[in-house]
Amino acid sequence: MPGDRNDEIQVALRDHLAWWGLRHIESDAAYFAWQRDVFSLQELATLHQHVEAKRLATDGPSAEIAFYDLTAQPRFVPALYSQRYEYYLQVGSRVARQLDGAQTMLDVGCGIGLLTTFYAKQCPDATVVGIDRSPASIALARQRAQELGLANLRFECLDLDQQELSGRFDLIIATHCLLQAEQDPGLPSSDWLDFARALDTNAQQTFEQRTGLGPRLDPLRGALASHGRMIVFEKARQLARRIPLQRALAARGLAPLRSPEPIRYHSIEEVTDDGPLYVTGLVSSSNVLPWDEAPEPDGVPPLHVERLRSVPAEQDQPLYENHGTSAQQAWLDLPAKQVVEQVTRKEADGRQLHVEWGRADGLVYLYCANTFDQRQLVVIEPARAAMVQTYYKEIIGSQPDGGREVLR
Repeated sequence: MPGDRNDEIQVALRDHLAWWGLRHIESDAAYFAWQRDVFSLQELATLHQHVEAKRLATDGPSAEIAFYDLTAQPRFVPALYSQRYEYYLQVGSRVARQLDGAQTMLDVGCGIGLLTTFYAKQCPDATVVGIDRSPASIALARQRAQELGLANLRFECLDLDQQELSGRFDLIIATHCLLQAEQDPGLPSSDWLDFARALDTNAQQTFEQRTGLGPRLDPLRGALASHGRMIVFEKARQLARRIPLQRALAARGLAPLRSPEPIRYHSIEEVTDDGPLYVTGLVSSSNVLPWDEAPEPDGVPPLHVERLRSVPAEQDQPLYENHGTSAQQAWLDLPAKQVVEQVTRKEADGRQLHVEWGRADGLVYLYCANTFDQRQLVVIEPARAAMVQTYYKEIIGSQPDGGREVLR
């Protein structure tokens, strides 16, 4: 039964993570206490310096490689990598359920081989290759594969941005390695009024180059067997990043074989909404699905103005507040809408911002929208209209990029 198989994978993966020394930590306090037990103050300071250098990435990939070389020290691994325990569990178990039938696998950006060794254990008859550009990570991965007796697994130190990839694979796994530019906002929509994006080839190519997506994806597509599958999981939950990622896959002949799956997991106490996880195949396959560029449903119930009238007003709390993409439809559905003040302007980062406030069927509202898919609608009773006016003035009086903070 599928459910039994899923349970087996989860149990096996938990045991595998424990073999690596990882633990599931419930609180930040417990995690930081563990770090203090493992690291000296100087070691912690060095780690933080490398984290900041990796974040700034002012000298290309060298800071990232240095960071992962540092974290690949065996003594550091349990305390550092346990922060991503749920990532490994949630993503690793889903990938493992897609391994059936693969005879040759490539795990891209495998790091220390934590999940790669699990995949190789699950498929002892398959040939598995893990690649990463951190020499220290690859050295540890090779050591652990030997300790586990995984004769079907090998690791190579290889940088897709600099070196050629050899071989053909019927399954390629690329998780958190193709779209590394986490601060890049993506491609803006054509207008703040909707979420549509024009098919702009130049804008797409620029996005792929500045994020490194294209140069990494091209050699992987070249290494994919004609009947092969590619599993992709990136930090692309935001629509402005999801759409160009999907378009990059589509331009290389890949389409979903199953519905893409957004994944929620914890990094200790912080909740991460990530993905989606794509299982893709060549368009020539008969069972591929179309790409979907619509916003992800946010689960916010529809706005019913009549019901708001019966909601007891709470001090400093709006009658209705929506920060999801559905706020746009709620704004469109406001009855008898009368705009009092509005402004539309271009921000310093290129996004278009629209802010307005007004009255709707005896209530007062404020609406914000921009071309990076952020929406906000607030509705309050007329007695507190001054609060909306103040909020509106704060937004339009801020610096040109201040809308991002307001829309959060």
